[in-house]
Amino acid sequence: MAKKETGSTKASSEAVARVFELINENSVELVDLRFTDPRGTWHHTTQYITTIEEDTFTEGFMFDGSSIGGWKAINESDMVLLPDPTTAVMDPFSAKPQLILICDIVDPATGQLYNRDPRSTAKRAEQYLQSTGLGDTAFFGPEAEFFIFDNVQFGTGPNYGKYQLDSIEGPGASLKEYPEGNLGHRPGVKGGYFPCAPVDSENDLRAEMLTTMGEMGLPIEKHHHEVAQSQHELGTKFDTLVRSADFMQIYKYCIHNVAVSYGKTATFMPKPIYGDNGSGMHVHQSIWKAGKPTFAGNGYADLSDTALYYIGGIIKHAKALNAFTNPSTNSYKRLIPGFEAPVLLAYSARNRSASCRIPYATSPKAKRVEVRFPDPTANPYLAFSAMLMAGLDGIKNKIHPGDAMDKDLYDLPPEELKQIPTVAGSLREALQSLEADYEFLLAGGVFTKDQIESYIELKWKDVYRFEHTPHPVEFEMYYSV
Repeated sequence: MAKKETGSTKASSEAVARVFELINENSVELVDLRFTDPRGTWHHTTQYITTIEEDTFTEGFMFDGSSIGGWKAINESDMVLLPDPTTAVMDPFSAKPQLILICDIVDPATGQLYNRDPRSTAKRAEQYLQSTGLGDTAFFGPEAEFFIFDNVQFGTGPNYGKYQLDSIEGPGASLKEYPEGNLGHRPGVKGGYFPCAPVDSENDLRAEMLTTMGEMGLPIEKHHHEVAQSQHELGTKFDTLVRSADFMQIYKYCIHNVAVSYGKTATFMPKPIYGDNGSGMHVHQSIWKAGKPTFAGNGYADLSDTALYYIGGIIKHAKALNAFTNPSTNSYKRLIPGFEAPVLLAYSARNRSASCRIPYATSPKAKRVEVRFPDPTANPYLAFSAMLMAGLDGIKNKIHPGDAMDKDLYDLPPEELKQIPTVAGSLREALQSLEADYEFLLAGGVFTKDQIESYIELKWKDVYRFEHTPHPVEFEMYYSV
C-alpha cells in the first residue's frame, strides 16, 4: 500500500515512539482503532499487537467504508484507517491491556484525508483559520449535560410505540417500593442544581466518571448535579478544536461505560423527560493569534470587534448551524420558545437566556463567546468546525450582531419578542436552512458540497421516520375524535 504522508497526516517520530513506550509499559495485547461517523457515533476495530509497527502510522489499515452511513458506496468501499499517534491512551474498560488510537480516514484513491470524515473536516478547519491570518488557534470548551437512569425500555412497530424511563431520582420514584426501602431523598422537578447528598444520589458515580476521564487524558475540572432530576454534568478544560472534539468522544465513552459498571444507563438525548430541563452542550470558543487573545478589547463587555463580528456570524448562520449543533429530532423538544432554552438569537454579558453569552472574566485571556444552543447529540468535529466557519465568516465580512440584550428575554412583551430571531424550530427547518445557506462552510475546502449533501440526506432519514411514525400522545389527543 502506498504511504500516506500528506501534511496533516504525517506521524511525528516522537509521538510514534511514545506509542511503543505505552505498549511496553502496559504490556499491551490489543490496539483499538477508533473513528467517528457523520452522525457522531464512535466506531472501533481491534488489532492484535503483532500487527502494530512503525509503518502503521503512515500506511494504516484498510476497512469497508460502505458500511458507514453517509460514506462510500459499495463500488468504492475501500478506505484507510490512519491512526493518530498523539491520541494514544489506555482503555480503562478493557479486560485485556488495550491501547486506543483515534484515526483519520484516508481515501486510498487520492492518498488524501477523506472529505466526509468528520475529524478530517475539523483538521481542515484549523488549517483554514491559520490561512486567513485572523488567528492561529481556535479554542473550544464544550459543556455536555446528560441523564442517568436505572432502567430504560423503548420500542416501536407497525402498531405500537412506547418508552419508559425509571430512575431512583425521577418522576414517580417517591411512591415506588425498593428492596432497601424508599428513603425519600431526591430532587424535585427543576430542583437538582447543587443539592448535597443524600438528595444528590449520584455523587460517587460522577466522581468515578470524572477521574476515569482524567486517566484517559482529559484535563478534568469538576462535576455536579444539574437542574433536572437525574441530570448531571462533568467539567473539563478547553482545548484546541480537534483535541476538544476528541475529548468529547472520550467524555461520552467514559460516561456510558462507568454508568453501565454501576448497573445504570446514561443518555445524551437533549429531552428524555417531559416537563423538566433538557440537556444542552454550551460551547465556549475563542480565537488566539501569536499567543494573544483576539476576542479581548475595549468594546461591549471588554470584547474586541473581532469577537463581536464572530458573534454576528454565529447569529447570521444559526439556523444552518442547527443542522450540525442540534442534529436530532429530539433536539427541538428542548429548543422551545417560552421555556428556559436559548432559542433567541441575541447576545449578552449578563443574560443566560441569550443564545450567545459573554461569560464574566477579569483576564483578557479568558475572553470568549459561549454559544448556548448546541446539544450533546451533535457530532463534535462537525459542530465545532461549522461554528468556527460561521464565526470566521462574520469576522471577514464584519457582520455586527447589533445591540446586546441585557434584559430578561423570557419576560419580554410579545411585540418585542417578535423582533428577535430564533433558532430553527425543527430538524426539518434546520436541514432546509442548511440547504439554503452553506456557502460559508465551503471556504478553504473545509466542508465540501458533496459532504454537506450526503450529511443532509442522512439526516432527512431521521426526519421522515419521526414524522411518519404515530406518537403515543396522538392517541390521547385524537383517538376518540
